[in-house]
Amino acid sequence: MTTPFFLSADVLDPVGPAARSSVITTFLVFIGMCLLWVFTLASQDERPESLHTAGRSLPPVFNGFALAGEYITVVTLFAASGAVALFGYDGFASAVDSVVALGVLLLLARRIRDSGRYTLGGLFSLRAPGNGVHGAAAVVTLAIAVPLLMVQLRAAGISVALLIGMPSDTAQVTCTVLMGCLVTCFAAVADLRGTSYVQAVKVPVTLLTLAVLTLLALRKFDWNPGGLLDAAVAQSIAPGGYLRRGLWAHTAGLGPLNTISDHLVMVLGMAMMPHLILRVAASRSGEAARRSTSIAAGLTTLFYLLLITTGFAAAAVVGSGRIGTVDPNGQAAPILLASGILGHETTTRVVLITVVACAAFLAALTAVTSMTFTAAVSLTRDALTRSRHPIIASGEMRALRSAIVILCVVGLSLSAVFHGYPVEFLVMFSLGVAATCVFPALIYTFFWPGFNRRGLLWSVYGGLLLCIILTVSSPTVSGTAYALWPEARFDWYPLHTTGLVSVPAAFLLGWLGSRRPAARTIRGFRGASHEAPRR
Repeated sequence: MTTPFFLSADVLDPVGPAARSSVITTFLVFIGMCLLWVFTLASQDERPESLHTAGRSLPPVFNGFALAGEYITVVTLFAASGAVALFGYDGFASAVDSVVALGVLLLLARRIRDSGRYTLGGLFSLRAPGNGVHGAAAVVTLAIAVPLLMVQLRAAGISVALLIGMPSDTAQVTCTVLMGCLVTCFAAVADLRGTSYVQAVKVPVTLLTLAVLTLLALRKFDWNPGGLLDAAVAQSIAPGGYLRRGLWAHTAGLGPLNTISDHLVMVLGMAMMPHLILRVAASRSGEAARRSTSIAAGLTTLFYLLLITTGFAAAAVVGSGRIGTVDPNGQAAPILLASGILGHETTTRVVLITVVACAAFLAALTAVTSMTFTAAVSLTRDALTRSRHPIIASGEMRALRSAIVILCVVGLSLSAVFHGYPVEFLVMFSLGVAATCVFPALIYTFFWPGFNRRGLLWSVYGGLLLCIILTVSSPTVSGTAYALWPEARFDWYPLHTTGLVSVPAAFLLGWLGSRRPAARTIRGFRGASHEAPRR
C-alpha cells in the first residue's frame, strides 16, 4: 500500500473554473451537515465505559457495517484503486490482503470479546498483569496511530485540494490544516456510539459512489467487462506485464521475499489495528462479535472488488500514462476517472465529482476520528488510570478529550511539516508494528498458558525496536528513487517491510522470555477474564 504523493503532479483541475464554485459550495454544505450531525450524536453520558464501548450494546448488523467502515479510509479509497490502475496485478494482490485480514480477526473476535477487555493494555494484562504491561500497550498504540494520523490527514487535505481544482502546494497544505481542524472538532466530542453511526452511513455512500463510477465506465465499453480490461491493458505503461507480478517497484530485487513480507504485514497488521479491536470488543457477546466480523468481511469484500474495478476502469478510460504523470503512485486515478468519464460540460459530471469529494471527506473524517479516539482511550485507560495516583471518572473524561486534541494537533503538525516528503513507508511501518507487537502477544495470551509478563515485554518492546531499526535501514528510507532520502545510502536491510523478520522474532522473544519464570506467580487467563469495576 502507498499513500498519496501528488507533489510531482502536473496541473490538475478536474472540476474546471465554470463549476468550481458550485462544487465548493455543495462540499461545504455537506461538511456543515456532517459536523452538525456529529454534535447531535455526541453522548451526554460521561461514564468512561459507556463512551469507550457504547455500553457494549451495538447490534451485530449495525456494528458489522461500522466495522466495515473502519476499513474505508481516504488512503485505501485512493491508494488501492490507484495501485491497480498503474500496476495491475500487483495492485490487485495488495487489495486482497485487506479482506484476508478480516478472516484473521474473525478467528480471534470471540476471544477478544469474551475477555471483557477492549484496549491493548487490558488484553495484554490477561496473563501478564502490571503497570509496565499497560505502558507497553500505550507505547505500541501510539506507534501505530500517530504515523497513520499523519498520513490520513495529509491524504485528506491533498485529495480535497485536487477535487476542488486547487492543486498547488500552498492550497494542499491549507486544505490539510482546515481538514485537520474539522476532524479535531469531530473527534473532541466523539464517542464510540456516535462514530459508529457515521461509519455505518459511510459504507453505503462509498459503495454507491464506486458502483456508479464502475457502471459509467462499463457503459463506455458497451457493458463489456472484457473490453474494459483489454483497454486497461492496452493503455497501461507496460501492456506485456500489466497482468503479471513485478510491475510495482517494491517487487524488484528480492521480489518473492518482498512480496511475502508485504502480504504478511498487510494481513496481520490490518487485523490487529487497535481501533478494530476496540470495535470488536464493543459487541454484545462473543457470538455477536463473530457475526459482526462476518458481515464486515462481506461488505469489505464488495468494497475492494469495486475499488479494483475502479482502478481498471481508470486505466481504461484515462490511461495509466496520464495517471502516472499526474501522480507517480496513482492516487489521482479515482479523481481523473470521475472527471473524464462524462462530458466536460455536463451537470452530471459536476455532481459526480462532488459526490467523490464528499465520500473522501467522510472517509477522512471517520478514519482519523477512530484512530485518534482509540489512541486517546489507550493513553487514559492504560497509562493515566494505571499510574500511582489514578484519576476519577470525571477526570478521566477530561483527560480523554485533552488527549484527543493533542493527538490531532501532533498529527496535523507532522502532516504539514512533511508535506513535501514521500512518507508512504509510514503506513507499512504502522501495519508492521501491529503485526509484530500485537499479533504474537494475543496469540500467546489466548493459546499458551505459559506466557508471562517477561515474555510479553520482550516480545512487544523487542518487536517494536526491530520494526524501527529495519524500517530505517530499508530501501523505503534511503538508497532508492522513491525513498525518503534517495541520496543517502544506509539501506542494508533489503526488504521494504519488516514482517518477514520482525514477526517470527517477536514470537521467539515471547517464548524465550516466558521460559524464564518470573519471580512472582502469574495469574492465569481464566482467573483474569474480567477486570473489577473501577469506581
